Amino acid sequence: MQALSPLSVKALLGDGQEFAFLDVREAGEFGEGHPFLAIPLAYSRLEADISRLVPRLSTRIVLIDGGNGVASRAARALAALGYSDLSISEGGVTAWEAAGLMLFKGVNLPSKTFGELAEAALGTPHISAQQLQQLQASGGKLVVLDGRPLAEFNKMSIPGAISCPNGELALRHADLIPDAQTTVVVNCAGRTRSIVGAQTLRDLGLPNPIYALENGTQGWYLNDLPLEHGQSRSYPEHRRAPAPEVAARLAQLSAEQGATRIDAAGLAAWLADPERTTYLLDVRSPEEVAASPIAGAAHAPGGQLVQATDQYLATRHARIVLVDTDGLRAPMTAVWLRRLGHAAYLARPDALPATPAAPPAEAALPRISSAALAADLGAYDLVDLRDSASYRAGHIAGARWSIRPLLQRGDGTRATVFITPEPALAAAAARDVGGVWHLLSDGPEQWQRAGLPVLASPDVPDDAERIDYLFFVHDRHSGNKAAARAYLEWETGLLAQIDAQERALFCLG
Repeated sequence: MQALSPLSVKALLGDGQEFAFLDVREAGEFGEGHPFLAIPLAYSRLEADISRLVPRLSTRIVLIDGGNGVASRAARALAALGYSDLSISEGGVTAWEAAGLMLFKGVNLPSKTFGELAEAALGTPHISAQQLQQLQASGGKLVVLDGRPLAEFNKMSIPGAISCPNGELALRHADLIPDAQTTVVVNCAGRTRSIVGAQTLRDLGLPNPIYALENGTQGWYLNDLPLEHGQSRSYPEHRRAPAPEVAARLAQLSAEQGATRIDAAGLAAWLADPERTTYLLDVRSPEEVAASPIAGAAHAPGGQLVQATDQYLATRHARIVLVDTDGLRAPMTAVWLRRLGHAAYLARPDALPATPAAPPAEAALPRISSAALAADLGAYDLVDLRDSASYRAGHIAGARWSIRPLLQRGDGTRATVFITPEPALAAAAARDVGGVWHLLSDGPEQWQRAGLPVLASPDVPDDAERIDYLFFVHDRHSGNKAAARAYLEWETGLLAQIDAQERALFCLG
């Protein structure tokens, strides 16, 4: 393990070779300021997520923290897992900024910045909240499509809108847009998915008037227009096939972008290559993947993959192979990934190799039930590893909230009970602090049935301790207009913050 200066790391990020630049601070710390290409992989979740994000053990990995030694701890944990090319950005984000390098607030930085570039480069037209309201009032032919997943749509939506995540548009637009005269407006909560969704329909060659809703649901709310809450309108069961020219247009577009199709032999060679990473991703909807998974492919819904590449792809310059079952969604997703600067390719499901045998199951973890805990509550030191918001909402009386980088070794007089629904997080925490421990993976419902006292603590942990919580985006969807304005100003201001190296990542031609 070596320590690299921030300027050395910055140069490494631009040398064209594979790397994974991992920020191992917790979510709240990451969101308050991080390097542009840093991937959020909180130390508390390191072992749980690393194999998905960085599947090749010899990948060149650089770790950055807050200058507090967490990166060194993470490096030791990764070395124990077999990762062999590990470096640390010396001095963490404090030294990064002191070296004159930019720190960026927020999350999903590459995709958010790309959306602002794409709107200008591709000429995606937009419409204001007032203009959309006037269209609705006019009674003309209009469809409003919300490009977010249904769970986000359910929280708040434009009146009359239909949830259709952007990754589904290539397949389902014919079921949603009745004719060529219908005006189509695509929205999200802010800007990026509005732009990407509207441009997707334009890329497909639809003759309709198509617009992105400027500033999404936040712009609607800031204009004092009422939002709907709790809606579940979604795309119907797929019935109408897109016009033949749509598939032809997609084939042309993906070929122009370099998103070629790889055959079974080629894919097998790529997956066996020890010097290069290949991600294999199924971009279909969650419902389809649950009902009929494609063996060997990880799930990454196309719209969210484009929106949040840093949640799926930690290795920059890796190959990304996309699959679907319709020949439409994967090509459209690949086009966007190519524009984002990723090496995206296509494969048919029958080109995937046989799924390897599952690795041996991990030894059973020492568990304790809610009933057993209730019978002898005072005998244990209770450490609640759930997110701080869940702890505040309700926790077992006597349990203290903590998170892995803040954990201290116990005094050895009592066994520790780690409270979390994710066993991997408890196992990782136990490796750090040692001693006798147990896992309680039961939830509040089981606690109460067992007679455990449950308390809420709206102010504990206090805000300063909540390194897992991103206050930067707090309240923008909860009636706080100042927070919504600040978020939109941040989003539209990203282009002014990136440098030439970062701008050159994108391929908008």
